[in-house]
Amino acid sequence: MGVRLMVVDDHRLLAEALASALKLRGHRVLAAAAPTSGAAELVISRAPEVCLFGTAAPAEPGVFDPIARIVRERPQVAVVVLGPVPSPRGIAAAFAAGAAGYVRHDERIEGVERAMAKARAGEAAVAPQLLRSAFTELLHPAVQPDDEGQRLLRMLTPREVEVLVRVAEGEDTRLIAAGMRIASSTARTHVQRVLMKLGVGSRLEAAALAARTGLLDRAAGTRQGPDGLA
Repeated sequence: MGVRLMVVDDHRLLAEALASALKLRGHRVLAAAAPTSGAAELVISRAPEVCLFGTAAPAEPGVFDPIARIVRERPQVAVVVLGPVPSPRGIAAAFAAGAAGYVRHDERIEGVERAMAKARAGEAAVAPQLLRSAFTELLHPAVQPDDEGQRLLRMLTPREVEVLVRVAEGEDTRLIAAGMRIASSTARTHVQRVLMKLGVGSRLEAAALAARTGLLDRAAGTRQGPDGLA
């Protein structure tokens, strides 16, 4: 049976894409909205069964304040956080705010559906491996914790960084080629290399990964113009 839900994310493209995918699978999506900072008002007014709450920075102070308000004013709404591989602080903050679950942003749609079903049933919707990794980091903290977005960004050339930003902005191969003053075949090759380096299978997955890890914001700051070096 379908779930009555809402999807909120700071990146509207991601919210709308996930909402569309869930609609096709028989769920009733009341709204797909951005940014998450305004989620509380919308969720409280619509009162869905489940709210999928996307964030790229689960450890940032105050990021889960909207969840705390939702849970306080609409306790029947189960909030499931979609985010990057969490730090112990991030996953702890989500549950401390009242979240019913935490799902990795790169989880398959079936995994998101399982989390929604568990959360709606009043169960904790979090994969055991996420808890294990969180507890492992708590017990054995890294001296210099790795920044996933920065690590991924280092894998790309300046030209591939620009391609990634354009992909995330919704440009197709023709627009990428025109904007960068390169041949369509070259643009297509750059896109394929970006997907391969990021380990994803589609442009939408690349945009989602970039947004969730903070890579998109970092990439935008280093974007090259048409005369940038490849």
